Amino acid sequence: MKNKRLLILLLLSTTFWAQTASPLKTASQKIYDAHYNMDFDAIIALSYPKLVEQLGGAILFADKLDHDYQNEVFRKRLQLVKPIFVFGSIQKIGEAQFCVVSYKNPERYFFENKLTTANAATEAEKLKKDNLTKDVTFEPKRNSFNVRKNSKLIAVFDASTQNEWKFFNWDDPAQRGAFEKIFSADIQKQLGL
Repeated sequence: MKNKRLLILLLLSTTFWAQTASPLKTASQKIYDAHYNMDFDAIIALSYPKLVEQLGGAILFADKLDHDYQNEVFRKRLQLVKPIFVFGSIQKIGEAQFCVVSYKNPERYFFENKLTTANAATEAEKLKKDNLTKDVTFEPKRNSFNVRKNSKLIAVFDASTQNEWKFFNWDDPAQRGAFEKIFSADIQKQLGL
């Protein structure tokens, strides 16, 4: 009898995972594609609603995203067309479900003005800090940096998302800060952040 209960519990948990994992996989690909294509409206639609509020609303968030990708200093482009996502376990914490999604995410930063050796070293350190990586290579002929990093998306599924998966981009310092304001340190600890 005990084995039957364990089997039923295992089947139910597998069914639950399959029902929530499929939409999570689809949504993860959509937000990555939106970033790859610089589709800021889609990024905003797939971002956690309280994050958008924290960053000043959709218009200011779109302006921030545009500035993050292209400004007077550099242009940033993602390099992978089809990333391989690694999905952590879906964790129910309180009334929400969370999942940490990781993937390799090489980016290239093209600088508008020619960088000197000293400027390149300074920019490399900034890129390492901002991108949470140590793997930054300056390419003088292209006046660009190749930034190889492991990115994280924090997926959240709760009532405020109309029970759809919405995201925080853990690569973005502003989004990390918003996550820390919205969710408790205990939740961050449970997610291993």
